[in-house]
Amino acid sequence: MNFNRNIGFVLLAIWLILTGLSSFISMGGLGVILALLAIAAGVFILLNR
Repeated sequence: MNFNRNIGFVLLAIWLILTGLSSFISMGGLGVILALLAIAAGVFILLNR
């Protein structure tokens, strides 16, 4: 179960980095990618509990 928690936090870290970079870079469709990453990170973190 530790793997699920780790991948959740890795996805959360990627989401945070991309969210920060999105203010400097405007790419079409980035909002959809960020939303999917946030959902995936939340699910993996919740699976551990």
